[in-house]
Amino acid sequence: MSDLLKKLAAAGLSDPDAVLEKVRAKRAEQSLIEFVEFMWSELEPGREFKRGRVVEVLCEHLEAVTRGEITRININVPPGCMKSLTTSVFWPTWTWIHKPYARFVAFAYSEDLTIRDNSKMRKLIESDRFQKHWGHVFQPDGKEWGKEKLGNSATGFKLATSIGGVGTGERGDFIIIDDPHNVREGESEAKRTAAVMWFGETLPTRVNDQEKSAMVLIMQRVHEADVAGHICENLSDDWEHLCLPMRYEPEHPYQSRTSLGFEDWRSEEGELLWPDRFPENAVAALEKTFRSVGGDYAVAGQLQQRPAPREGGMFKRDDFQVIEPADVPSGGISVRGWDLAATRDGRAAYTVGLRMKRVEQGDKVSYYIEDIARGQWSAHQVDQKIKEAAIGDGRNCLQDFPQDPGQAGKSQMAHFAALLDGYNFTFSPESGSKEDRARPLASQVEAGSVYLVRAPWNGAFLAEVENFPNGRFKDQVDAASRAYSKLIRRRSRTLAAKPETIG
Repeated sequence: MSDLLKKLAAAGLSDPDAVLEKVRAKRAEQSLIEFVEFMWSELEPGREFKRGRVVEVLCEHLEAVTRGEITRININVPPGCMKSLTTSVFWPTWTWIHKPYARFVAFAYSEDLTIRDNSKMRKLIESDRFQKHWGHVFQPDGKEWGKEKLGNSATGFKLATSIGGVGTGERGDFIIIDDPHNVREGESEAKRTAAVMWFGETLPTRVNDQEKSAMVLIMQRVHEADVAGHICENLSDDWEHLCLPMRYEPEHPYQSRTSLGFEDWRSEEGELLWPDRFPENAVAALEKTFRSVGGDYAVAGQLQQRPAPREGGMFKRDDFQVIEPADVPSGGISVRGWDLAATRDGRAAYTVGLRMKRVEQGDKVSYYIEDIARGQWSAHQVDQKIKEAAIGDGRNCLQDFPQDPGQAGKSQMAHFAALLDGYNFTFSPESGSKEDRARPLASQVEAGSVYLVRAPWNGAFLAEVENFPNGRFKDQVDAASRAYSKLIRRRSRTLAAKPETIG
């Protein structure tokens, strides 16, 4: 007998299976994905565990939440990717091995879903395998070991509730929001608004520590104005974003941004997220099913995590040609069209200033969207941004503003005249609907005559125009329509003039 076997025998580990079990348990304790694989058969006997990169990535980020490295994360994944099982069952259980005192509050659009996950977590902890390796860390609290609440002997608990629940006032160290929207109700503005209001006004009071307690939102996208969309639009500086579409898109409007430095491991257009579980034929079947009931809208939202409202389509994303700044031709005439928001608010419109240039090269006329200034600013900030844009654009670029009717419009013109003294600017009233004003520009886009200069704002712009006219925001489209319209009029009136004189 070798020295190793003697040592193992002395330790009571002469059985190779027992040694392997011990080693696997130690690895499971150190790694969430190993824990999932180790404990899988306790919840899914007879069903093979397929270890996909998507689950590994979920586990890596949830581990960082347990360690306190991430306190706010918005995770968007397609259905069928083990999001609930990983986030609401395995992760809290694994965290209790390290922090048995941790308190979890889990939300979903229906309490039935969180109770379902509590039942699975209870089964996991009560299993012989878990008790054998970690029963010494904590034991179930006999008084609080039911459906809605799982308590343990170290004062930790996991409470199952819904976005309309938690009347008891319980607070948690870890908040789990798993599907705050019912997919079938994604088109209901009232339901979406209620969920977003709950998220913004009620949820922040459910944490034990505003700085250290963590929130994990995990969901498939159902609408651009869902809770995940609200975070992307208004809280992107505070929330990390892990976005994993079913098929890889290099130009996806929502790119992952996490403190772990995560980048999508895929490189080929259309590359699948989890081919072992969802191979090409399975994904194609899903897409066909989704399209049969919800069209491309359902595929874009639930599978690709870039929802677009139904019946959009005045602009097609692929019709815009993205070019490098160095490839923009010289010459031409420029206009920055402005769309001014009335207020600064998380649910208000944006103020947008979009600079577009018209260039004629022989018989060809092209339009270049060169820059976009966009924000939800106060009146003072709007003045600052307008002045900064005028200085940056130079005196040859026309600043074009919508003119309010009546005395308000006259006062506004006087204000901007003082603000932009020495610069080229003009006012004109809006006429027709936003859709009517956008159609001439849409025709040029479809003809391949409109170019985008590559810049960080490209993604937000393309997401808005793709959704127009049924998207939540229309500010960038309106600013682009204004700039294009002014370029057409200025060109016809100043055909023989030099660019310096077009004001």
